[in-house]
Amino acid sequence: MPKIKVTTVLDVTPEVLWNYVQHIDSHTQWMKDAHSISFTSTQRQGVGTTFDCLTKVGPISLNDKMEITRWEENVAMGVTHSGIVTGVGEFLLTPLGENQTFFSWEEELFFPWWMGGPLGAFLAKPVLRLIWKQNLALLKQQVE
Repeated sequence: MPKIKVTTVLDVTPEVLWNYVQHIDSHTQWMKDAHSISFTSTQRQGVGTTFDCLTKVGPISLNDKMEITRWEENVAMGVTHSGIVTGVGEFLLTPLGENQTFFSWEEELFFPWWMGGPLGAFLAKPVLRLIWKQNLALLKQQVE
């Protein structure tokens, strides 16, 4: 699947934004497609943290198994997806001026054959992009 990338500018510093997004279990408060998060590791932050995320998009519901692979405070959080849908994703926080942050969310996902494989991924891309843009608008509302 080609990468999906959504971005926004938030009127907060990277430190303020990071203080919010570093709490993985709070992602359900701003991600409409993430319904619940259950940690499968004892740690809840940092590289090596693992969790299951019940994800719902329309009629499709799946358990997204994730692991944090990158954790740079105030800069980046990366994950791998190893459930039914596999792939990688990353949040990047870039300072803009004194009190703004450019937030970039990029994912590359691979669908199993029974979800249409590459064709299913291609068809899902605009839907996921729309949902994730809405997620970033909700994040912006909550953080600013």
